[in-house]
Amino acid sequence: MSAGRDDTAIAGRVERLRSALAEAGVDVLLVDDEIDLRYLTGFTGSSGMALVRADADGPLHFLTDFRYTAQSEAEVGEVFARQTVSGELYEALGGLLGPGPGRLGFDEAKLTVRGHSRLEGAAGEGWELIRCKGLFESLRSVKEPAEIALIAAACRLADEALRETLEEGLLRRTERQVAFELETRMRRMGAEAPSFPSIVAFGEHGALPHAQPRDVEIPPDVLVTIDWGAVLDGYCSDCTRTYATGEAISDRAREVYALVLAAQEASLAAVRSGPNGREVDAVARDIIAAAGEGANFGHGLGHGVGMEVHEAPRLSRTAGDERLVEGNIVTVEPGVYLPGMLGVRIEDLVVVRSDGPEVLTTGLGKTLTVTA
Repeated sequence: MSAGRDDTAIAGRVERLRSALAEAGVDVLLVDDEIDLRYLTGFTGSSGMALVRADADGPLHFLTDFRYTAQSEAEVGEVFARQTVSGELYEALGGLLGPGPGRLGFDEAKLTVRGHSRLEGAAGEGWELIRCKGLFESLRSVKEPAEIALIAAACRLADEALRETLEEGLLRRTERQVAFELETRMRRMGAEAPSFPSIVAFGEHGALPHAQPRDVEIPPDVLVTIDWGAVLDGYCSDCTRTYATGEAISDRAREVYALVLAAQEASLAAVRSGPNGREVDAVARDIIAAAGEGANFGHGLGHGVGMEVHEAPRLSRTAGDERLVEGNIVTVEPGVYLPGMLGVRIEDLVVVRSDGPEVLTTGLGKTLTVTA
């Protein structure tokens, strides 16, 4: 086994996937999404494909091209029969599938129309293509202990990077400079990349939930929202804090901050196995609505985080009936946005436990902090 490869975890994921395929009535599943492929096989390259048979004794195939032969040998366990394909990966599928008949599954959310056409041609007439929605989303939503440890490490790295950035101050630096320094610091500390483009937004610009940093200097006595995260060993973190750049911020700013903090702490306490995403979202939403700011909290309360920064489960008004379960990792991030004035968002990343949340983003406090 290569360093960093966990064949036991991979074998468990294959077994769970096979059970899901059997329940869906699918004989073979094509896996070609990079994130799903990494989760299932450990492969981190950009050209790969796997075939997984529902039958517990069925062969598992992994395909790549010559550029990744050595890499796949190091990263992909022997549970998969590894094959290097000289042409297009799709061209090798027919020989591996056989003549059929059979039901070949694919992820309809990730396979392109062109990919579907190529898959149909490669599989042949004996195979019926079956849309499989949410198989990996469901599997990946419950994190293994090793995954939780990696996400926690990404959180610690990101928290420390922001702490050091704040020590250098916010005043008279542009939003873009702060974002650049934060992302550069995370990379220097070992992050593969930011989880997403960092948000640094002050004053009325903070009223845009997904504001893009500008070449505008941060002045004194405003609120500054910073939303950032790191990717470490393939797993993401996500956190938001809002700071003041002076004691002379308005009473309105303090009032909004106190409201968002109250909603965040109440909804955070409601995170545990059992409720669905709508029910947890309602905790924060009801508090904000009761204060007359319901119209200014337009996004969902949170989302799952793992190998992608947005994945299942969702905490929102439109979430399904699926219950939170032990091992889910979600954000809790209410916000109030006053157009033309200011915005406040406070976000933590937490593990769902049976007795409440296990907060991973503990490195930076949430009491309104003034930073120069």
